[in-house]
Amino acid sequence: MRPTTKDLARAAGVSLATVDRVLNERAGVRAETVTAVHEAIARIGFVRNLSAANLARGRVYRFAFLLPVAGDAFLSTLETQIAEAASAFAPEGIQIQKRRGIGGDPHQIARMLAELSPEDLDGVAILAPESPQVRDAMARLQDRGVQVVRFLSGQTSDIGADAVGIDNRAAGATAGRLIGRFCAARPGQILVIADTMNARDSVERRQGFDQVITRDFPGLTALPSLETHGDRQRTRAILHNAYANHPDILGAYVLASEARLPLEAIADTRDPAGQVIVAHERTEFTEALLLNGQLDAVIAQNPGHLVRSAIRVMRARCDGRPPIASQEEIRIEILLQDNLCPRPRW
Repeated sequence: MRPTTKDLARAAGVSLATVDRVLNERAGVRAETVTAVHEAIARIGFVRNLSAANLARGRVYRFAFLLPVAGDAFLSTLETQIAEAASAFAPEGIQIQKRRGIGGDPHQIARMLAELSPEDLDGVAILAPESPQVRDAMARLQDRGVQVVRFLSGQTSDIGADAVGIDNRAAGATAGRLIGRFCAARPGQILVIADTMNARDSVERRQGFDQVITRDFPGLTALPSLETHGDRQRTRAILHNAYANHPDILGAYVLASEARLPLEAIADTRDPAGQVIVAHERTEFTEALLLNGQLDAVIAQNPGHLVRSAIRVMRARCDGRPPIASQEEIRIEILLQDNLCPRPRW
């Protein structure tokens, strides 16, 4: 049995009320009494039950996911997982909301973050492209007392915020390995398609991809990144031009999380069955292309795990304790036509 607050009070020679005041850092306790309680904590190995303490105090955690205004299938999947997590965590006193307010202008994002206050929120998980303005706004938000999690596409780690998501360099390297193996030593060129290269996840995936292709598959050439900016007409135009100008293209790597527009444009330009194509994130659309053979592999990360991990990290930081690193490690999943198990339906 682990020590209780009664055991702690007895070991420190004080009342339960005094122990409660010390644990909750309330005023009105002499310094020597505080020292005595903390010495007793170390002596008997007392570990506070934060869940019970929060329940007794009626503590409520207020968290928000700040998501882009523009998005497609993967963003819709994330929203579904956020809604499910909001129901699941509500009994634990955790309120979860989502806000679709992140645009493409870093100054707009910085203004949005500047309006957030610890009176309204305890923590935010932010899915935003990298920029100095956003990085600084996130740092100022943390200074105001709001916990910040860099969600999926994040800023540099020098602001001290936690990050939730896969290792994107490893994900890009995995894509390079798959495409190189699937091309079976045939020489040729590979298209690389991004939404924007201003996103840190895109840059890191590209770096990992190039490293493997250059080092291990010298017969393949990765072409310069094509940026679609989520625009259907632009996507079709740049891919049509790419195939017209490079007749020896063997395949494509869609490194953006939203893959539907590039994959549709590829299919409209050249038969996907004659190419090696790898994309990111499991959605109903990528599932369908895997099953009909238009897509060779999908590199995925579990969206439910992503959302729950961000919530657990924000809660841990609010409680003043470090997150459990092994619990929050997001695995890289490789989905093929042969191992595409049905989604669980509860």
